Amino acid sequence: MTGIVYKSTGSWYTVKSDEGNFVDCRIKGKFRMKGIKSTNPIAVGDRVDFELEESNAQVTGVINTIQDRKNYIVRKSVNLSKQTHIIASNIDIVFLLVTINNPPTTTSFIDRFLVTAEAYGIEAILVFNKIDTFDEAALDEQLFLQYTYEKIGYQCLRVSAQERKGLDKLTDLMKDKVSMFSGHSGVGKSTLVNAIEPTLNLKTKQISDSHSQGQHTTTFAEMFDLSFGAKIIDTPGIRGFGVVDMEKEEISGYFPEFFKLKDKCKFNNCLHKEEPKCAIKEALEKEEISWSRYNSYLKLLEGDDEHYRTDIYDDDRKNSDKSRG
Repeated sequence: MTGIVYKSTGSWYTVKSDEGNFVDCRIKGKFRMKGIKSTNPIAVGDRVDFELEESNAQVTGVINTIQDRKNYIVRKSVNLSKQTHIIASNIDIVFLLVTINNPPTTTSFIDRFLVTAEAYGIEAILVFNKIDTFDEAALDEQLFLQYTYEKIGYQCLRVSAQERKGLDKLTDLMKDKVSMFSGHSGVGKSTLVNAIEPTLNLKTKQISDSHSQGQHTTTFAEMFDLSFGAKIIDTPGIRGFGVVDMEKEEISGYFPEFFKLKDKCKFNNCLHKEEPKCAIKEALEKEEISWSRYNSYLKLLEGDDEHYRTDIYDDDRKNSDKSRG
C-alpha cells in the first residue's frame, strides 16, 4: 500500500493511505536515507510504501520504502550538532511567520530560513502576524522589514489571526497546495491555523512574560487536510535555525539580490568580503543591498553557527537596528 506520512512521533508514523484510511505505522530496523545523516529518517510529507500487519486485533503497518522526495527542508539537530533534522518534505510553499516583538523575530533568523528554502527549491513567503498588536514603533519596523524583503522579491503578507485580517489572501495562496507554517515558538502558528480552519482546534499557549518567548505547543510536525482543498503542515516552534552543509562559495547564490550581481564581480570566486571590485560591496555602499542581509551572509560565511540555538535575541536585534541607521 502507498500513502503520505501525516504525523511522526519518533517511533510511530501516522500514514494516510491512497484509499483515505489512516494507519499507524512503524519502521523495521534501521532505516537510512542515502547521503542524509538525519535524526528522523522519515518525515511528515513523505510518500511511503507500507504493508499491513495485525496483532491483538489491531491493524498497524510497517513502512518498507520511502519514495523519492520532490524536496525537503532541513535544519541542524538541536541536540546532535553533526546530525540534521528534516522538518518536512514534498512542500509546495512555506510560510515563515514573523512577529516584531511578541516574540521578536530577528533578520538573522529570517535570512537563515530563506537561504535554506532557496537551497532546497521551496517557495517562501513571509507572514507578518499579530499586526493588531502593533504600536507606532512596531508598525514602523514591520513596514521597513516588508520593504526590505519585497525589494528582493519575496512576497509578504500582513495578517491578524485574532481579528481575521489578511486571511483571504493567505488561503488563496494555499489552495491545492501542501503548505508549511514555520517560525519561532509563540509567533501564532497554531492560532493562525485555527483561524483558517476552526474545526481543527489546535492547542495554543500564551507568550512567556519573563522572556517574551513562545512556549512550545506543537510537539511534533503534523499535516492536516483543510476544507478548501489545501494541506497544511504545522511544525513545532523553532528557537534557532542552523543551516546545513553549504560550501562558502555557494552561500551567496541563495541570496537572490547577491546572485543577480555576482557575475559583475572582478573575481569568479569572490566571497564579497575583502576582494577588490566586488559588485555586492559596491551595491551595499550605494544602499542597494540591505546591511542586515549582508550581516546575515557574513555570519553564514564565517560559520557563526554556535549561537543559532540561543534563546536570546538582543545581539541580532541590535545589529538589525544598526543596519537601519
